Amino acid sequence: MNPHEPLASKYRPRSLDDFVGQEHLVGEKGPIRKFIESGKIPSMIFWGPPGTGKTTLAYILSLNLYYDFHKMQAVNSGKDALRKVIKVAMANQQYGKKTILFLDEIHRWNKAQQDTLLPYVEKGIITLIGATTENPSFTVISALLSRTKVFVFKQQTEEDIVKLLTKISNKEYPDIKISKKVLQQMASLSNGDIRSGLNILEMSTTLANSEIKNSEKAEVKEETLIETVQKPVYYDKTGEEHYNIISAIHKSMRSSNPDAACYWVGRMLAGGEDPLYIARRMLRFASEDIGNADPSALILANSVYEACQKIGMPECEIFLMQLAIYLANAPKDNTAYLVEGQVKQDIEEYGNLPVPLNIRNAETKLMKEIGYGKGYEYDHELPNKKSDQQCMPDKLKKRKYIH
Repeated sequence: MNPHEPLASKYRPRSLDDFVGQEHLVGEKGPIRKFIESGKIPSMIFWGPPGTGKTTLAYILSLNLYYDFHKMQAVNSGKDALRKVIKVAMANQQYGKKTILFLDEIHRWNKAQQDTLLPYVEKGIITLIGATTENPSFTVISALLSRTKVFVFKQQTEEDIVKLLTKISNKEYPDIKISKKVLQQMASLSNGDIRSGLNILEMSTTLANSEIKNSEKAEVKEETLIETVQKPVYYDKTGEEHYNIISAIHKSMRSSNPDAACYWVGRMLAGGEDPLYIARRMLRFASEDIGNADPSALILANSVYEACQKIGMPECEIFLMQLAIYLANAPKDNTAYLVEGQVKQDIEEYGNLPVPLNIRNAETKLMKEIGYGKGYEYDHELPNKKSDQQCMPDKLKKRKYIH
């Protein structure tokens, strides 16, 4: 075994039991697990952020199904390299052996290059597994998409990364002290990328060993992490700073200060915060603080949230900056927020007040006889199209929430 082999390579899983994350794909009811159990897999596109296990899962598939596995990097290979793989695949067919072509960064191949794959995928000469960080709807030709199944890989959770780092650190570095808090910070700094987390662990333990004095035990401290990643660990996603900074974003936008709003958004993202968390809070702000003063704010905020879901980091950072600028500059109106609180207070105080009879539907003859719908005015038939009929319960008939 190579003592200098990187941790990411050394601990690459060889079975689904060792694979981290992506439960929706490899869990007990996951489709990938079912493919392995059936002994046959279709051509597939793996779409997701870096470090989420796309290459590893393709490798596990080839090991478990005894396929001949070939990996190509789309960025530095083309038709010539493909022809060589096809030649091997056709030879394999004669012996009943199947071939997987794992094409990393498939989005980097142009239409003509992707077209070359079609007949071999269609005839089953190769089983294609394409990996991409880009939306395949826009980067993979439709003919190839129709012959493959797309699986979406999610960013790894911090919990999963912490478990893996703990397991590997105990095995690889039993003589180096690493606290649970430091391991959590490593996971946070890896931003959902397992490779990044393992690299941080490896580099920080190397630094910790180099700092040992006399016989003291090596320890990875917070300062060691700062040296390793070359940026301060200034943001704790589960601690006070998390709440301080999201409060700063809200209050900067409320104060119509786009510069500050963008700065605090940037601080959160640099600390490894989930962009969807920030987008969700800004979506709420669009209604709570802007409301009907600019209804487009809510529409834009929702669009940005969906765009962040599709694109992910780091590309979606600019969407959040754009939204922060718009929300900060928009006119403000918190009427809906105030009304929400007042309505809840009245519901809590008065409970289930009955609907006035005049605005109830008389669905049956009996209901009509006891007064359902009696005295109801159809506003469209009135000269000014607006009645003054009672619509609130009797105990609240004079209540005005909106002034």
